[in-house]
Amino acid sequence: MGTMGLTLPWEARIPPVLRERETRVEPSDDFAGGPGQAAATSQAEAVRAEDAALAAGCRSGDLRAYERLYSLHGARMKNLARNLLGNPVDAEDAVQETFLKVQRSVASFRGQSSFVTWTYRILVNTCYDARRKHSRKREVANEEKPDSPRPEPRAPGAHPSLRLALERALAELTRHQRDVFLLYEVEGFRHAEIASMLEITETASKNTLFQAKKNLRQLLEPPRGGTVAGAR
Repeated sequence: MGTMGLTLPWEARIPPVLRERETRVEPSDDFAGGPGQAAATSQAEAVRAEDAALAAGCRSGDLRAYERLYSLHGARMKNLARNLLGNPVDAEDAVQETFLKVQRSVASFRGQSSFVTWTYRILVNTCYDARRKHSRKREVANEEKPDSPRPEPRAPGAHPSLRLALERALAELTRHQRDVFLLYEVEGFRHAEIASMLEITETASKNTLFQAKKNLRQLLEPPRGGTVAGAR
């Protein structure tokens, strides 16, 4: 896959890439049972109620429920699809196809996970299908033009920004590592949600993220005993 085209502000997202700890720090009053915990509990209950309402509305064929689902999650779904597929056009198509699939298969939703997480799982699988199709098309094109010259990779000095360096490093990860990293660090999903989307265990999600970060650190480290190519 080529340049990822990540769509969130990198200045705010870069530090978590290199951090050693994975635990997310919560406000201290949450642990003391203070106002923060009460607010978090109230918010969680509101999210569950909204999720149940969306599931019930979509099951009944209420178009307003689909509109609500899109208004709440459409932008984030497009962002995720763009990061998985690499361009906004394919991302838009994937989101549209996801909503069609949700409409066709909503009767099969059994509530093992939240309705929204179930929707994102459909989106991720739709993106996987799109990537496989694109991969097959590239293979066919390469077979038809075996002698066509390939573009030369640019020297590292031509990419001084950490954003581009990180995108290139992400492209070196396995697909599974890259997807878990994007879902957790860029999109902000919890491991329980990622496990449901990718149909893996939470432990597998955590281990995959750990390995992805380890590989990224190795890829982003400058050569020992020297400077980054092109630096002055």
